[in-house]
Amino acid sequence: MALNNTYDARLQQETAVGAGVQILLLALLGPAIGMGPVGWLTGLVFAFATWAVLSRAVHRSRLRSFGPANRVTLGRSVLVGGVTALVADSFESAPPVTLLVALTAVALLLDGVDGKVARRTGTSSALGARFDMEVDAFLILVLSVYVSAQLGPWVLLIGGMRYGFVAAARIAPWLTAPLPPSFARKTVAAVQGVCLLVAGAQLLPRPVNLAIVLLALGSLVWSFGRDVAWLWRNARMTVAVPVPVPAEQPQLLELAAR
Repeated sequence: MALNNTYDARLQQETAVGAGVQILLLALLGPAIGMGPVGWLTGLVFAFATWAVLSRAVHRSRLRSFGPANRVTLGRSVLVGGVTALVADSFESAPPVTLLVALTAVALLLDGVDGKVARRTGTSSALGARFDMEVDAFLILVLSVYVSAQLGPWVLLIGGMRYGFVAAARIAPWLTAPLPPSFARKTVAAVQGVCLLVAGAQLLPRPVNLAIVLLALGSLVWSFGRDVAWLWRNARMTVAVPVPVPAEQPQLLELAAR
């Protein structure tokens, strides 16, 4: 028990370090860009919310080590927190586009690093996979909020689709079934961040940015639609396949009837 408590304390310290680095990043960004109260508050809420959720998840997972891959993902979440603060601040003042693009680009580039590190070090875990997925999903949501200010609220469909899927799964449990691995699904997910980053950089004409984001949304709708269709067919097949009855069961039922 004492050993488990020691492991848990070390893991909690690592999550706290993540929150501390997030606050340090805000302290560096804030004065440099003249960040307003909305940006500061959003960044701080993100830091403490990430720390609280991750600490609870780590405690429940009973990991013995946080692992190098999770540290990479934690670093990505710090960058995402900085992007979140900048996007929130952009509603009050002109955003520093170069800084926002730089933080986002690094976060996207590191997306493939944590998975490779986990495989090479043999530290893959369900918590790590979920942590990575949630950081990705939140970054896409934040970027869609930012780009929607330029192209319209329909862009929010990109960031909200995954959360809508999760909400729908509470009503339709068959949506929670595991999906088979898919290279196309991973590619579409990666494309979302790149397309939103390109549009958010505002380097191309508005019609081109519009076409890029529409392409991203179309591919995402196709990907989700394909997965939902597969889950639906799999659920119907599972219900349709009769459960085999052991040979002894009819005899037992007959004896019980006597």
